[in-house]
Amino acid sequence: MRGGRESAMAAAALLLLLIGSCGGAMYKVGDLDAWGIPPSSKPDVYSRWSKSIHFALGDSIWFLYPPSQDSVMQVTATAFATCSAAAPVMKLDDGNSVFNLTTPGRAYYISAAPGHCRKGQRLAVDVPLANGTYLPPTSDDLAALAPMPPADPPAGFESAALGPAGAHPSSSSAAAADAVAAGGGAGSLILLVAGVFFGVLLM
Repeated sequence: MRGGRESAMAAAALLLLLIGSCGGAMYKVGDLDAWGIPPSSKPDVYSRWSKSIHFALGDSIWFLYPPSQDSVMQVTATAFATCSAAAPVMKLDDGNSVFNLTTPGRAYYISAAPGHCRKGQRLAVDVPLANGTYLPPTSDDLAALAPMPPADPPAGFESAALGPAGAHPSSSSAAAADAVAAGGGAGSLILLVAGVFFGVLLM
C-alpha cells in the first residue's frame, strides 16, 4: 500500500515537471482534494474556481480522482448543457487526467459517473486568444452556461396565484357578472351590488 502511494506521488511530481517544462501553467481542478460531486455548501465550486483563473493558451488542467469511482470527459457545449455522456470528445479514467488548453474558446468537462454531472460535477473553462481577448460566446455556449433547469413540479402542484386547478367563481359573483353583461345603467349597478351583498351573507 505504501509503495503504491509513493509511486503515485512520484508520478504526479513527474507530471508536474513535464507540464512545467512546456511553459504553460497547470491548475488542479477546483483546488479540491479530488474531482467529485461538489459539497452542498459549495454547489458552484467549479464555476467559481474557473472564473477566478485567467487561463492562457498552453495551460493545462489536472483532474485528480479515484479511478475506480470516477472519470472525466471533455464534451461539446450541447452535451454539457444536457449532461450527456453519449459521445465525448475525449474520455480519461486513469485518476490523474490532464487536459491541455490548446484552442481558444470554451472547453467543457463532465464526470462520466452516472448522475454526477446533474449534481454539479462539471466544469467549463474559457481560454482567450494569444493576445488575451476572449471569443464571443456562441448560442450553444450560452445554452451550456445557463443554470441547470429545475425539476418538474410534483403532481398536484397548484399555483398560489391561480388557486386550485378547476376552481370557479361563486354563483353569486357569476350572477352579478351576468347582470352587468346583460345591460348597463342604474339597473345593472343595483343588481351588481345586490349580488355581491348576498354573496357576502352566504360566505
